[in-house]
Amino acid sequence: MVLDLSPIAFKLGPISVHWYGIFMAISFLVGSYYLLKMGNKIGLDEDFILNLAMIVIISGIAGARLVFVLSNFPEWFITEPLNVIKVWEGGLAWHGGLLGGLLAGWMYCKKSGVNPNTIADWTVVGLSFGYVIVRIGNIFNQEVLGRMTQFSFGRWPAQLIGSSIGVILLFRFFYLQRKGVPTGYQFWSFIWYHQLLRALVEETVRENPLFVIKYVNPQWGLGLVTLTQWFTPLVMGIAYYMYRTTGGDNIKSAEPSSIDIDDTDETDES
Repeated sequence: MVLDLSPIAFKLGPISVHWYGIFMAISFLVGSYYLLKMGNKIGLDEDFILNLAMIVIISGIAGARLVFVLSNFPEWFITEPLNVIKVWEGGLAWHGGLLGGLLAGWMYCKKSGVNPNTIADWTVVGLSFGYVIVRIGNIFNQEVLGRMTQFSFGRWPAQLIGSSIGVILLFRFFYLQRKGVPTGYQFWSFIWYHQLLRALVEETVRENPLFVIKYVNPQWGLGLVTLTQWFTPLVMGIAYYMYRTTGGDNIKSAEPSSIDIDDTDETDES
């Protein structure tokens, strides 16, 4: 989807505030609020939750930007180093952000004696909601474009398709919360299903470079195989392995004061 929209929401003197940055900030606030709400519900220290949120956000942004620049504009490190830090203008890699935030948050939880899967489950709200509105931010930046088709609508609205995936996964989260699932299932199954839906739907209609096997249907605007699609089996396999080895009662925090969610209901999603 390409619309004639300005990526800049407003200016504060010489500073331009981008829609992408606003949407990203909103997603951080929503995710942090839910973490704080759930943490208070089971008696986690508020300072721990706020510190964790800051660590995950900063590490996630750093990881997302690093992977994006390395994948698309590695020359920036030499020719235009200031561009490397301009995250508010867009240009973040989902998998880099996920990896950076996950590693930092996991280590902080383990150090604090809290089961990291407990916290990871709660982050699904912020991740799903963030995927919804950041894809809308991509519309303002005229990026994450869909492939052209030979139909009357022209180009696939890849950003809205991505947002739809986030909506589906957000509703799925709250459904599973009512149903009751083991600790860790929410987060690792979110990674599994998000990767599957993104690879099968979003990436297929998205105007991304193709690698090794290059198939394009110009009438339908479909393309195979993108880098994300190549890595999909690996990501899904890691998510499955991590749940099986760390989910439910399989992981214990180092400290006896560790806090976990009641895992008495071992019902998996069918």
